[in-house]
Amino acid sequence: MSVDHIAIRVSHLSKQYKLGGPQEPYHTFRDAIVNSLQTPLKIFKKSPTLEDFWALKDISFEVEQGEVIGIIGRNGAGKSTLLKILSRITTPTEGTVELRGRVGSLLEVGTGFHPELTGRENIYLSGSILGMRRLEIDEKLDAIVKFSEIEQFLDTPVKRYSSGMYVRLAFAVAAHLEPEILIVDEVLAVGDAAFQKKCLGKMGDVAKEGRTVLFVSHNMGAISNLCNMCIVLHNGSIQYMGNVQNSISFYLNSQEISEYNKFKAKPTDDNYFEFIGLQDRQNNQKTDFGFDEDIILCVKMKIQKWHPTLELALSILSKIKIRIFTIEIPLNNYPIYNEIINLKITIPSKFLVPGSYSWLICITHPNVVLYDLQDDVCQFNILETGSIFSKYKGIDFGSVYPPDYKVESLTVNVTED
Repeated sequence: MSVDHIAIRVSHLSKQYKLGGPQEPYHTFRDAIVNSLQTPLKIFKKSPTLEDFWALKDISFEVEQGEVIGIIGRNGAGKSTLLKILSRITTPTEGTVELRGRVGSLLEVGTGFHPELTGRENIYLSGSILGMRRLEIDEKLDAIVKFSEIEQFLDTPVKRYSSGMYVRLAFAVAAHLEPEILIVDEVLAVGDAAFQKKCLGKMGDVAKEGRTVLFVSHNMGAISNLCNMCIVLHNGSIQYMGNVQNSISFYLNSQEISEYNKFKAKPTDDNYFEFIGLQDRQNNQKTDFGFDEDIILCVKMKIQKWHPTLELALSILSKIKIRIFTIEIPLNNYPIYNEIINLKITIPSKFLVPGSYSWLICITHPNVVLYDLQDDVCQFNILETGSIFSKYKGIDFGSVYPPDYKVESLTVNVTED
């Protein structure tokens, strides 16, 4: 990598916070003066014991000018902390960051604008902070207003804006004032589907112009379509850095099952589930699957009261707990050893559309006894990884996608009168 073309260099970057007590607040110069005058009057109390927490630990990477880098990872992985340091909002505890060029960032609603100023005044304020002259901002003003679609409220103080209006203007300012480095967090989720699509298109245009983009998102489709490289963060450290598809595959295959999502057996003297879990083709237990991955439900049942008509019945539930389909599996078709039946049920890839789902599963003697019913268990997600749905983000496609369907072209005979 040529030194002359490096836009961002991060070296051994770490950020530490203190847990268990009040965090160190941000102070203005006015606060410092007031505090200095008040110090003799303060009664100092013993601080509570604080625990060290490293949000980032020994992060190092380089980004070339014009690259579009995706940053992915679970909540708490350190993504937002990294972007705040790169945006100069937060200072690192250890390590260094080198940035070449002006930085425009959109991290969270409420960051970057003065609430008492109007939308128009905040546009000029943001441009001034980026080092732009008023004439340069004048040239961009119409494009910013048109993109944000808030012309009617341009001269209204932004404290009266809704979160959606705020994000529209903030993104328009960040993207149109031509920073050499554009940093965008998942804040775009506040906007509606049409605006999100427009923002993703604008980020693509920014990248084509040779500017550097860092983009944090949980939408694997957006990451796949927009970025050419990707960083996977986990517990404050870089787990993987490479091309997008390899990074997404690594991320999906390295998910840990949270304690909340682990199945807890309820033993009885009858028939009950000893284990219910999800895995992929490589036997990795996980809860996040790509659209093009098979989902394998693993079930272990303790059968102490046998009957030839015993069944395993299972349903997949949508995010709002609507039953999508039900499968009934006669248990007399499968071997039983020491009162145990183990089954694996595969839901094929490209069947469930991206979204969140769970299972309803039971052991039953139909119309006679319901032995063990587990409702809303093993929650899982189908993630968008660049399929046909990625270009229509935000549109409700229902829950299932027919894998095979037939289309015929019919010849219509037209007769003249």
